[in-house]
Amino acid sequence: MYSGTIVPLVTPLTASGEVSEPSVRRLVDSLRPHVSGLMPALTTGEGWKLSERQWRDVVTYTVRHAAGLPVIAGVQLPSTEQVIERAKVAQACGASAVAVTTPFQPDLSQEEIYQHYADLREAVFIPLFIYNEKALSGNQIELKTLLRICELPDVVGIKESSGSAEFTRSLIAARIKVPVFEGWENLLHEAAGVDGFIGPLANLEPELANAMLADPSAARQKEINATCERYGLFLDDWYRHAKKELLQRGILDTDLAVEGVEL
Repeated sequence: MYSGTIVPLVTPLTASGEVSEPSVRRLVDSLRPHVSGLMPALTTGEGWKLSERQWRDVVTYTVRHAAGLPVIAGVQLPSTEQVIERAKVAQACGASAVAVTTPFQPDLSQEEIYQHYADLREAVFIPLFIYNEKALSGNQIELKTLLRICELPDVVGIKESSGSAEFTRSLIAARIKVPVFEGWENLLHEAAGVDGFIGPLANLEPELANAMLADPSAARQKEINATCERYGLFLDDWYRHAKKELLQRGILDTDLAVEGVEL
């Protein structure tokens, strides 16, 4: 069972826009003592903007340097068919699981959302994290649908990024067997009782996230909020600011974002 802090890794780039393996190695090495899993190519890793080669490289390098940590590859693609094909690649790269959004088709019915995940489970056997978000895909998974999805084989986690602590508490109250991870730093105290945390702060201050999970309090939430403000993690381009800090720490070679380079 997954638990604790799983880090949605930023995607380190070279000056020419390739994924920097040395930077991936240094980033993973800096985090390994403090996290329970590595999640490359999700939203903080600019997963929806990565080229197929960049995606494959960041997943491959993360697996190569994981040293025993599970690697959950983010898959953020518009259609179920594309997700299935990418999940097969993740499996071939040695990923432990995949984290998957709904298709990028706003106003999907809840039945269509369920079928998306059911089709994926039928097509490729790799453990699955459900990424419940709306900002990228345009869809919100309703509680009844999410509970139904969790009954599919080998669903191993939920990255709960609905932005509603009330929804998260309802999910926890349902007492499902699938671990629930809060995806918003500012909601950790309100969503007390989650099994873990998956958010950009883990790239920079995983020990702070661990402390909050172990002993959630309003005071520690205030500290987390202030820390996120200081690093720019509540801004729309939070991944750029995380990269800037990691560059200053000597972990990344550049702070380039994917859209900042020409391939």
